[in-house]
Amino acid sequence: MNKQIAKIANIVKSGVFEKALRQFLQGVTDSGIKISCRLTQKNKFSKVAMKFSKNGILAFLFIVFCAAGFAEENLPSIRSPQDCDTVILKQGQRLSGEILAERESQIYLDVGFTVLSIPKENILKCEYAGEISAEDVNDANKVSQLGDLSLVSRAYERLPGELYYTVEQEKTTIEACVEAVAEAVVKVSSPAGMGSGFFLNQEGYLITNYHVIEKETKIEVTVFRKVKDGFEKKKFKKVKIEAINPFVDLALLKVEDLGELEVRFVPLGDVEQIKVGEEVFAVGNPLGLERTVTNGVISTKNRAFEGLVYIQTNADINPGNSGGPLFNLAGEVIGVTNMGYIFFGGLGFAIPADYVRHFVENREAFAYDKDNPNSGFRYIQPDKRRNKAKPSL
Repeated sequence: MNKQIAKIANIVKSGVFEKALRQFLQGVTDSGIKISCRLTQKNKFSKVAMKFSKNGILAFLFIVFCAAGFAEENLPSIRSPQDCDTVILKQGQRLSGEILAERESQIYLDVGFTVLSIPKENILKCEYAGEISAEDVNDANKVSQLGDLSLVSRAYERLPGELYYTVEQEKTTIEACVEAVAEAVVKVSSPAGMGSGFFLNQEGYLITNYHVIEKETKIEVTVFRKVKDGFEKKKFKKVKIEAINPFVDLALLKVEDLGELEVRFVPLGDVEQIKVGEEVFAVGNPLGLERTVTNGVISTKNRAFEGLVYIQTNADINPGNSGGPLFNLAGEVIGVTNMGYIFFGGLGFAIPADYVRHFVENREAFAYDKDNPNSGFRYIQPDKRRNKAKPSL
């Protein structure tokens, strides 16, 4: 009986009850049902007084229960949030429903009571039902490699013999990107100073600036791993210099004592696809302030300095950011931050990712040579003579 009552309640909400009642009133008037309606102005509601004969009551209940079966088969099913497509607008709003069609300039979204036509220029991202979102990358039960963004991508590739990955994935928010890439950014320390870097792959190869390790061989890499209450530091001191290019200010390192540590890494983006005004963000350790995130836009994509081209951004780049990644909103490295003006905010520069690709692909030509006095060893000058008199021969 309780189930039938619940069905009747659903029928009333759906409008099927109204349809059944109309059919009933037209067909069973002769069964003894008498209906009178009066409008009460004082209480501002309508009352329907229904007087049923015994046969009329039975006929009415019979029709309602039959309608319950009809409604159960014909009522539209209610989709759970997990079964809905989601459209995220650039201003932050989220619309859920069913994406009916996608055209060149707009998307049609069925939200239940109407169909919305949404211009693509106002859309940041579309999440389809059943698709793993960027937030899921942070779920330790679903991710075996946080740096491996294949969970939110369509094509995650690494060419044979290469050390870096590329990826095709949709842009999202800074918050989602930072959650996905934070563990791939490291701190690089040497007796001469400190900078930042980022892992290219799970084997422990990482990129930093040459000037961070210039004329140094004792290098330490600090990795930040997510734990329940935040981050924990893991320091590695067995770091090998694989290749250096002082002219472009790049260095390729390899952490050799990783043990069973599962390395998080990030892919390289396509510089040809970036646009002036596009939002970007940098992650690094400026002035020793670890895991600092700064954001801005691309001011220009081809600023020339001393024969090289740099990406100019108004994201803050300070000492300690050197060697760290500059990301787009797809979580791809589009540049390596290497210089900025401390007293002039909004002037930061990054080495484009295509320079990084060329450097890594031709790493044998830039291989580190310990016998080269310009390749990592510091030669201490001898003390000056204390006796300045002419030596006797």
